[in-house]
Amino acid sequence: MGKPLDLNHSCPPLMGEGGGGGEKLAIFHAWSDEPWVNDGAAVRVSLVCCGNPPNPPLQKGGGEAGGILNGQPVAEIYADLTGRAFDAGGGVDLTQARPLLDNMGIMFMGASKKGSLDITGELARKWLRKGGNPNGRPNSDVLFPLWNAIDVTRRPRDMWVVDFGTEMPEAEAALYEEPFEYVFRKVKPEREQNRDTVVRENWWRFGRPRVEMRDALRGLSRYIVTPAVAKHRLFVWAEAGILPDQALLAAARSDDATFGVLHSRFHELWSLRTCTWLGKGNDPRYTPTTCFETFPFPPGVLADPDPDARFPAIAEAARRLNALREHWLNPPEWVERVPEIVPGYPDRRIPKPEFAAELKKRTLTNLYNARPAWLVNAHRQLDAAVAAAYGWSDDTPALPDAEILRRLLALNRERAGAGR
Repeated sequence: MGKPLDLNHSCPPLMGEGGGGGEKLAIFHAWSDEPWVNDGAAVRVSLVCCGNPPNPPLQKGGGEAGGILNGQPVAEIYADLTGRAFDAGGGVDLTQARPLLDNMGIMFMGASKKGSLDITGELARKWLRKGGNPNGRPNSDVLFPLWNAIDVTRRPRDMWVVDFGTEMPEAEAALYEEPFEYVFRKVKPEREQNRDTVVRENWWRFGRPRVEMRDALRGLSRYIVTPAVAKHRLFVWAEAGILPDQALLAAARSDDATFGVLHSRFHELWSLRTCTWLGKGNDPRYTPTTCFETFPFPPGVLADPDPDARFPAIAEAARRLNALREHWLNPPEWVERVPEIVPGYPDRRIPKPEFAAELKKRTLTNLYNARPAWLVNAHRQLDAAVAAAYGWSDDTPALPDAEILRRLLALNRERAGAGR
Protein backbone atom coordinates (compact mmCIF):
# COMPACT_ATOMS: atom_id res chain seq x y z
CA MET A 1 0.00 0.00 0.00
CA GLY A 2 1.50 3.34 -1.03
CA LYS A 3 1.45 6.41 1.20
CA PRO A 4 -0.10 4.74 4.25
CA LEU A 5 1.37 7.07 6.84
CA ASP A 6 -0.56 9.64 8.82
CA LEU A 7 2.23 12.07 9.58
CA ASN A 8 1.15 15.24 11.34
CA HIS A 9 2.88 17.70 9.02
CA SER A 10 6.31 16.27 9.83
CA CYS A 11 7.93 13.29 11.47
CA PRO A 12 7.24 12.61 15.14
CA PRO A 13 9.84 13.64 17.72
CA LEU A 14 12.92 11.43 17.71
CA MET A 15 14.28 10.12 20.99
CA GLY A 16 17.95 10.08 21.86
CA GLU A 17 20.72 12.40 20.79
CA GLY A 18 19.45 15.42 18.92
CA GLY A 19 15.81 14.44 19.39
CA GLY A 20 15.15 14.81 23.09
CA GLY A 21 13.65 18.28 22.88
CA GLY A 22 10.30 17.08 21.56
CA GLU A 23 10.69 19.05 18.32
CA LYS A 24 9.24 17.78 15.06
CA LEU A 25 11.88 17.00 12.48
CA ALA A 26 11.78 17.33 8.72
CA ILE A 27 11.40 14.55 6.15
CA PHE A 28 14.57 14.68 4.06
CA HIS A 29 14.42 11.43 2.06
CA ALA A 30 11.32 9.46 1.05
CA TRP A 31 9.91 6.98 -1.42
CA SER A 32 6.16 7.47 -1.59
CA ASP A 33 5.12 4.23 -3.30
CA GLU A 34 7.39 1.21 -3.70
CA PRO A 35 6.70 -2.50 -4.34
CA TRP A 36 7.86 -4.85 -1.60
CA VAL A 37 8.00 -8.58 -2.32
CA ASN A 38 9.03 -10.81 0.58
CA ASP A 39 8.42 -14.55 1.02
CA GLY A 40 5.73 -14.50 -1.61
CA ALA A 41 3.87 -11.50 -0.20
CA ALA A 42 3.52 -8.61 -2.64
CA VAL A 43 2.58 -5.27 -1.09
CA ARG A 44 3.34 -1.61 -1.62
CA VAL A 45 5.02 0.53 1.00
CA SER A 46 6.24 4.04 1.74
CA LEU A 47 9.76 4.57 3.08
CA VAL A 48 10.56 7.72 5.06
CA CYS A 49 13.73 9.17 6.55
CA CYS A 50 13.26 12.08 8.92
CA GLY A 51 15.41 14.04 11.32
CA ASN A 52 17.99 16.74 10.79
CA PRO A 53 18.57 17.47 7.10
CA PRO A 54 21.84 16.29 5.53
CA ASN A 55 24.90 18.49 5.89
CA PRO A 56 25.82 20.06 3.57
CA PRO A 57 22.32 20.50 2.13
CA LEU A 58 21.48 19.23 -1.32
CA GLN A 59 21.87 21.82 -4.05
CA LYS A 60 20.04 22.49 -7.27
CA GLY A 61 20.37 25.64 -9.29
CA GLY A 62 22.07 27.42 -6.40
CA GLY A 63 19.25 26.65 -3.94
CA GLU A 64 19.01 24.28 -1.00
CA ALA A 65 16.87 21.18 -1.36
CA GLY A 66 14.69 19.99 1.44
CA GLY A 67 15.45 16.41 0.46
CA ILE A 68 15.06 13.68 -2.11
CA LEU A 69 11.60 12.38 -3.03
CA ASN A 70 11.36 9.28 -5.21
CA GLY A 71 14.95 9.77 -6.30
CA GLN A 72 14.57 13.45 -7.27
CA PRO A 73 15.83 16.51 -5.34
CA VAL A 74 12.94 18.72 -4.17
CA ALA A 75 12.69 21.95 -2.26
CA GLU A 76 10.36 20.47 0.38
CA ILE A 77 8.74 17.14 1.25
CA TYR A 78 5.27 17.22 2.77
CA ALA A 79 3.86 14.75 5.27
CA ASP A 80 1.63 13.11 2.63
CA LEU A 81 4.84 12.32 0.71
CA THR A 82 4.25 14.81 -2.04
CA GLY A 83 6.71 17.64 -2.52
CA ARG A 84 7.46 21.07 -3.89
CA ALA A 85 9.71 21.11 -6.92
CA PHE A 86 12.28 23.87 -7.41
CA ASP A 87 10.39 25.43 -10.29
CA ALA A 88 6.87 24.97 -8.85
CA GLY A 89 6.55 28.44 -7.35
CA GLY A 90 5.29 27.00 -4.07
CA GLY A 91 3.82 23.57 -3.53
CA VAL A 92 0.39 22.60 -2.26
CA ASP A 93 0.65 21.01 1.18
CA LEU A 94 -2.78 19.45 1.67
CA THR A 95 -1.76 18.10 5.07
CA GLN A 96 -2.68 21.61 6.24
CA ALA A 97 -6.37 20.95 5.40
CA ARG A 98 -8.72 20.82 8.38
CA PRO A 99 -12.19 19.27 8.89
CA LEU A 100 -15.06 21.63 8.13
CA LEU A 101 -18.17 21.92 10.28
CA ASP A 102 -20.63 21.93 7.35
CA ASN A 103 -19.24 18.60 6.12
CA MET A 104 -19.79 16.65 9.33
CA GLY A 105 -22.40 13.92 9.71
CA ILE A 106 -22.90 13.39 5.97
CA MET A 107 -20.48 10.72 4.70
CA PHE A 108 -20.42 7.32 6.39
CA MET A 109 -18.90 3.88 5.95
CA GLY A 110 -21.52 1.26 5.13
CA ALA A 111 -22.70 -1.45 7.52
CA SER A 112 -20.44 -4.40 8.31
CA LYS A 113 -22.11 -7.81 8.52
CA LYS A 114 -19.38 -9.78 10.34
CA GLY A 115 -21.03 -12.97 9.13
CA SER A 116 -22.95 -14.65 6.31
CA LEU A 117 -26.09 -12.53 6.52
CA ASP A 118 -26.28 -12.02 2.75
CA ILE A 119 -28.62 -14.15 0.63
CA THR A 120 -29.52 -14.46 -3.03
CA GLY A 121 -32.34 -12.48 -4.53
CA GLU A 122 -34.08 -15.76 -5.37
CA LEU A 123 -34.15 -16.84 -1.72
CA ALA A 124 -35.19 -13.39 -0.55
CA ARG A 125 -38.18 -13.36 -2.92
CA LYS A 126 -39.22 -16.83 -1.79
CA TRP A 127 -39.36 -15.60 1.82
CA LEU A 128 -41.02 -12.33 0.80
CA ARG A 129 -43.83 -14.23 -0.93
CA LYS A 130 -44.30 -16.78 1.79
CA GLY A 131 -44.85 -14.81 5.01
CA GLY A 132 -46.74 -16.79 7.68
CA ASN A 133 -44.82 -15.44 10.66
CA PRO A 134 -46.37 -15.86 14.14
CA ASN A 135 -46.16 -12.13 14.74
CA GLY A 136 -48.26 -11.44 11.63
CA ARG A 137 -45.49 -9.29 10.18
CA PRO A 138 -44.07 -9.67 6.63
CA ASN A 139 -40.47 -10.73 6.03
CA SER A 140 -39.95 -7.45 4.20
CA ASP A 141 -39.34 -6.01 7.70
CA VAL A 142 -35.97 -7.77 7.79
CA LEU A 143 -34.95 -8.36 4.14
CA PHE A 144 -33.26 -5.68 2.06
CA PRO A 145 -31.25 -5.38 -1.18
CA LEU A 146 -27.54 -5.19 -0.37
CA TRP A 147 -24.99 -3.23 -2.38
CA ASN A 148 -21.23 -3.39 -2.21
CA ALA A 149 -18.57 -1.89 -4.47
CA ILE A 150 -19.13 -4.49 -7.21
CA ASP A 151 -22.75 -3.38 -7.58
CA VAL A 152 -21.44 0.10 -8.44
CA THR A 153 -18.33 -0.58 -10.51
CA ARG A 154 -19.75 -3.61 -12.40
CA ARG A 155 -23.34 -4.86 -12.61
CA PRO A 156 -25.80 -5.28 -9.72
CA ARG A 157 -25.47 -8.79 -8.24
CA ASP A 158 -29.06 -9.11 -6.96
CA MET A 159 -27.87 -9.86 -3.43
CA TRP A 160 -30.04 -9.27 -0.38
CA VAL A 161 -29.38 -9.33 3.34
CA VAL A 162 -31.13 -10.42 6.52
CA ASP A 163 -31.09 -7.29 8.69
CA PHE A 164 -32.67 -7.35 12.13
CA GLY A 165 -31.79 -3.69 12.66
CA THR A 166 -29.70 -2.15 15.40
CA GLU A 167 -31.67 -3.00 18.54
CA MET A 168 -34.08 -5.87 17.83
CA PRO A 169 -33.76 -8.48 20.62
CA GLU A 170 -33.23 -12.15 19.79
CA ALA A 171 -36.74 -13.14 20.89
CA GLU A 172 -38.33 -10.64 18.50
CA ALA A 173 -36.03 -11.62 15.64
CA ALA A 174 -37.07 -15.26 16.13
CA LEU A 175 -40.64 -14.30 15.16
CA TYR A 176 -39.43 -13.95 11.55
CA GLU A 177 -39.15 -17.72 11.30
CA GLU A 178 -37.25 -18.58 8.12
CA PRO A 179 -34.83 -15.61 8.06
CA PHE A 180 -34.03 -16.24 11.74
CA GLU A 181 -33.52 -19.97 11.23
CA TYR A 182 -31.15 -19.23 8.36
CA VAL A 183 -29.09 -16.83 10.50
CA PHE A 184 -29.13 -19.29 13.41
CA ARG A 185 -27.62 -22.00 11.20
CA LYS A 186 -25.26 -19.87 9.09
CA VAL A 187 -24.17 -16.98 11.26
CA LYS A 188 -24.30 -18.08 14.90
CA PRO A 189 -21.52 -20.69 14.53
CA GLU A 190 -19.26 -18.05 12.94
CA ARG A 191 -20.00 -15.45 15.58
CA GLU A 192 -19.33 -17.87 18.45
CA GLN A 193 -15.68 -17.80 17.38
CA ASN A 194 -15.49 -13.99 17.33
CA ARG A 195 -13.41 -12.44 20.11
CA ASP A 196 -15.43 -9.21 20.05
CA THR A 197 -17.98 -9.60 22.85
CA VAL A 198 -20.60 -7.33 21.25
CA VAL A 199 -20.34 -9.10 17.88
CA ARG A 200 -20.41 -12.55 19.49
CA GLU A 201 -23.34 -11.96 21.85
CA ASN A 202 -25.51 -10.13 19.27
CA TRP A 203 -24.95 -12.82 16.65
CA TRP A 204 -28.30 -12.29 14.80
CA ARG A 205 -27.55 -8.62 14.03
CA PHE A 206 -24.91 -6.83 11.99
CA GLY A 207 -21.54 -6.74 13.69
CA ARG A 208 -21.20 -3.03 12.93
CA PRO A 209 -24.68 -1.78 11.95
CA ARG A 210 -23.60 1.90 11.57
CA VAL A 211 -26.36 3.48 13.61
CA GLU A 212 -25.32 7.02 12.67
CA MET A 213 -25.48 6.20 8.95
CA ARG A 214 -28.94 4.67 9.26
CA ASP A 215 -30.20 7.67 11.22
CA ALA A 216 -28.82 10.07 8.60
CA LEU A 217 -30.33 8.15 5.66
CA ARG A 218 -33.76 7.78 7.25
CA GLY A 219 -36.41 9.72 5.36
CA LEU A 220 -34.36 10.20 2.18
CA SER A 221 -35.79 8.88 -1.09
CA ARG A 222 -32.25 8.29 -2.37
CA TYR A 223 -28.65 8.86 -1.30
CA ILE A 224 -25.18 8.97 -2.84
CA VAL A 225 -22.70 6.09 -2.70
CA THR A 226 -19.10 5.68 -3.80
CA PRO A 227 -16.82 2.63 -3.55
CA ALA A 228 -14.25 2.89 -0.79
CA VAL A 229 -11.62 1.47 -3.16
CA ALA A 230 -11.90 1.80 -6.94
CA LYS A 231 -9.82 2.65 -9.97
CA HIS A 232 -12.12 5.58 -10.79
CA ARG A 233 -13.80 7.88 -8.28
CA LEU A 234 -17.43 7.09 -9.09
CA PHE A 235 -20.57 8.40 -7.42
CA VAL A 236 -24.01 6.92 -8.06
CA TRP A 237 -27.51 7.16 -6.63
CA ALA A 238 -28.83 4.40 -4.36
CA GLU A 239 -32.56 4.24 -3.78
CA ALA A 240 -34.04 4.13 -0.29
CA GLY A 241 -34.32 0.53 0.88
CA ILE A 242 -30.89 -0.47 -0.43
CA LEU A 243 -28.43 -1.14 2.37
CA PRO A 244 -24.78 -0.24 1.66
CA ASP A 245 -22.14 -2.55 3.07
CA GLN A 246 -18.71 -1.57 4.37
CA ALA A 247 -17.14 -1.58 0.89
CA LEU A 248 -19.25 1.50 0.09
CA LEU A 249 -19.36 4.98 1.54
CA ALA A 250 -22.78 6.61 1.77
CA ALA A 251 -23.49 10.34 1.67
CA ALA A 252 -26.77 11.33 3.29
CA ARG A 253 -27.76 13.79 0.55
CA SER A 254 -30.55 13.56 -2.02
CA ASP A 255 -29.90 16.77 -3.99
CA ASP A 256 -28.33 16.85 -7.45
CA ALA A 257 -26.07 19.79 -6.59
CA THR A 258 -24.10 17.80 -4.01
CA PHE A 259 -23.90 14.86 -6.42
CA GLY A 260 -22.56 17.19 -9.11
CA VAL A 261 -19.87 18.76 -6.95
CA LEU A 262 -18.70 15.35 -5.75
CA HIS A 263 -18.37 14.12 -9.35
CA SER A 264 -16.56 17.25 -10.53
CA ARG A 265 -12.89 17.60 -11.40
CA PHE A 266 -12.39 19.71 -8.29
CA HIS A 267 -13.44 17.05 -5.81
CA GLU A 268 -11.70 14.31 -7.77
CA LEU A 269 -8.37 16.17 -7.61
CA TRP A 270 -8.84 16.82 -3.89
CA SER A 271 -9.75 13.20 -3.14
CA LEU A 272 -6.79 11.82 -5.08
CA ARG A 273 -4.41 13.94 -3.00
CA THR A 274 -6.08 13.25 0.36
CA CYS A 275 -6.87 9.54 -0.06
CA THR A 276 -4.82 6.48 0.78
CA TRP A 277 -3.87 3.74 -1.68
CA LEU A 278 -4.68 0.07 -1.44
CA GLY A 279 -4.38 -3.31 -3.09
CA LYS A 280 -2.42 -4.93 -5.87
CA GLY A 281 -3.58 -2.31 -8.32
CA ASN A 282 -2.68 0.51 -5.90
CA ASP A 283 -6.18 1.92 -6.26
CA PRO A 284 -7.25 5.09 -4.43
CA ARG A 285 -9.10 4.52 -1.15
CA TYR A 286 -11.63 7.23 -0.34
CA THR A 287 -11.72 8.09 3.36
CA PRO A 288 -14.54 10.28 4.73
CA THR A 289 -12.33 12.12 7.24
CA THR A 290 -9.65 13.24 4.79
CA CYS A 291 -11.40 13.26 1.39
CA PHE A 292 -14.89 14.52 2.27
CA GLU A 293 -14.85 16.29 5.63
CA THR A 294 -12.01 18.60 4.56
CA PHE A 295 -13.31 19.38 1.06
CA PRO A 296 -14.56 22.98 0.65
CA PHE A 297 -17.78 22.82 -1.37
CA PRO A 298 -18.90 25.96 -3.22
CA PRO A 299 -20.39 28.29 -0.58
CA GLY A 300 -23.93 27.27 0.29
CA VAL A 301 -24.13 23.83 -1.33
CA LEU A 302 -24.19 21.95 1.97
CA ALA A 303 -25.83 24.65 4.08
CA ASP A 304 -28.65 25.79 1.78
CA PRO A 305 -32.01 24.04 2.41
CA ASP A 306 -32.63 23.83 -1.37
CA PRO A 307 -29.23 23.64 -3.09
CA ASP A 308 -30.72 22.56 -6.43
CA ALA A 309 -32.68 25.82 -6.64
CA ARG A 310 -29.66 27.90 -5.66
CA PHE A 311 -27.29 26.06 -8.01
CA PRO A 312 -29.52 25.09 -10.97
CA ALA A 313 -26.64 24.78 -13.44
CA ILE A 314 -24.84 22.22 -11.28
CA ALA A 315 -28.07 20.32 -10.62
CA GLU A 316 -28.99 20.20 -14.30
CA ALA A 317 -25.50 19.10 -15.38
CA ALA A 318 -25.49 16.39 -12.69
CA ARG A 319 -28.92 15.12 -13.77
CA ARG A 320 -27.78 15.01 -17.39
CA LEU A 321 -24.59 13.09 -16.53
CA ASN A 322 -26.55 10.58 -14.48
CA ALA A 323 -29.26 10.14 -17.14
CA LEU A 324 -26.71 9.59 -19.93
CA ARG A 325 -24.83 7.03 -17.88
CA GLU A 326 -28.00 5.19 -16.91
CA HIS A 327 -29.18 4.96 -20.51
CA TRP A 328 -25.77 3.61 -21.52
CA LEU A 329 -25.71 1.08 -18.67
CA ASN A 330 -29.30 -0.08 -19.19
CA PRO A 331 -30.64 0.87 -22.63
CA PRO A 332 -34.45 0.68 -22.45
CA GLU A 333 -34.56 -1.48 -25.56
CA TRP A 334 -32.11 -3.98 -23.99
CA VAL A 335 -33.70 -4.53 -20.56
CA GLU A 336 -37.03 -5.22 -18.95
CA ARG A 337 -37.87 -3.21 -15.83
CA VAL A 338 -39.67 -5.56 -13.45
CA PRO A 339 -41.27 -4.16 -10.29
CA GLU A 340 -40.00 -5.84 -7.15
CA ILE A 341 -42.53 -8.04 -5.37
CA VAL A 342 -42.51 -5.68 -2.39
CA PRO A 343 -43.61 -2.10 -3.16
CA GLY A 344 -40.99 0.50 -2.40
CA TYR A 345 -37.97 -1.56 -3.41
CA PRO A 346 -36.10 -0.62 -6.61
CA ASP A 347 -37.26 -2.18 -9.87
CA ARG A 348 -35.19 -5.04 -11.21
CA ARG A 349 -33.55 -4.70 -14.61
CA ILE A 350 -33.69 -8.03 -16.43
CA PRO A 351 -31.61 -8.33 -19.63
CA LYS A 352 -33.47 -9.32 -22.76
CA PRO A 353 -31.90 -12.62 -23.88
CA GLU A 354 -30.46 -11.27 -27.12
CA PHE A 355 -28.62 -8.46 -25.26
CA ALA A 356 -27.51 -10.33 -22.13
CA ALA A 357 -23.90 -10.85 -23.27
CA GLU A 358 -23.49 -7.24 -24.36
CA LEU A 359 -24.96 -5.90 -21.13
CA LYS A 360 -22.31 -7.71 -19.07
CA LYS A 361 -19.72 -5.41 -20.64
CA ARG A 362 -21.67 -2.28 -19.73
CA THR A 363 -20.12 -1.34 -16.41
CA LEU A 364 -19.10 2.02 -15.00
CA THR A 365 -15.49 0.85 -14.81
CA ASN A 366 -15.47 -0.01 -18.51
CA LEU A 367 -17.22 3.26 -19.32
CA TYR A 368 -14.65 5.38 -17.50
CA ASN A 369 -11.79 3.33 -18.94
CA ALA A 370 -13.05 4.19 -22.43
CA ARG A 371 -14.23 7.77 -21.70
CA PRO A 372 -16.25 8.28 -24.90
CA ALA A 373 -16.74 11.81 -26.17
CA TRP A 374 -20.26 12.13 -24.75
CA LEU A 375 -19.00 11.31 -21.24
CA VAL A 376 -16.13 13.78 -21.52
CA ASN A 377 -18.55 16.48 -22.70
CA ALA A 378 -20.99 15.78 -19.85
CA HIS A 379 -18.20 16.08 -17.28
CA ARG A 380 -16.92 19.23 -18.95
CA GLN A 381 -20.37 20.81 -18.64
CA LEU A 382 -20.55 19.77 -14.99
CA ASP A 383 -17.07 21.14 -14.25
CA ALA A 384 -17.96 24.48 -15.82
CA ALA A 385 -21.06 24.77 -13.63
CA VAL A 386 -19.12 23.92 -10.46
CA ALA A 387 -16.35 26.34 -11.41
CA ALA A 388 -18.90 29.12 -11.80
CA ALA A 389 -20.24 28.36 -8.31
CA TYR A 390 -16.72 28.87 -6.97
CA GLY A 391 -16.40 32.09 -8.98
CA TRP A 392 -13.64 30.63 -11.14
CA SER A 393 -15.39 30.61 -14.53
CA ASP A 394 -12.98 33.16 -16.01
CA ASP A 395 -10.07 30.75 -16.37
CA THR A 396 -11.50 27.24 -16.06
CA PRO A 397 -10.91 24.62 -17.54
CA ALA A 398 -7.45 26.04 -18.28
CA LEU A 399 -6.54 26.05 -14.57
CA PRO A 400 -3.67 23.66 -13.80
CA ASP A 401 -4.36 20.98 -11.21
CA ALA A 402 -1.92 22.56 -8.75
CA GLU A 403 -3.69 25.92 -8.93
CA ILE A 404 -7.07 24.30 -8.29
CA LEU A 405 -5.69 22.53 -5.23
CA ARG A 406 -4.07 25.75 -4.04
CA ARG A 407 -7.40 27.60 -4.25
CA LEU A 408 -9.29 24.78 -2.56
CA LEU A 409 -6.77 24.66 0.27
CA ALA A 410 -7.08 28.41 0.75
CA LEU A 411 -10.87 28.01 1.03
CA ASN A 412 -10.47 25.19 3.51
CA ARG A 413 -8.08 27.20 5.68
CA GLU A 414 -10.34 30.24 5.56
CA ARG A 415 -13.43 28.30 6.60
CA ALA A 416 -11.60 26.31 9.26
CA GLY A 417 -10.38 29.56 10.80
CA ALA A 418 -6.75 28.53 10.48
CA GLY A 419 -4.36 30.93 12.08
CA ARG A 420 -6.91 32.43 14.46
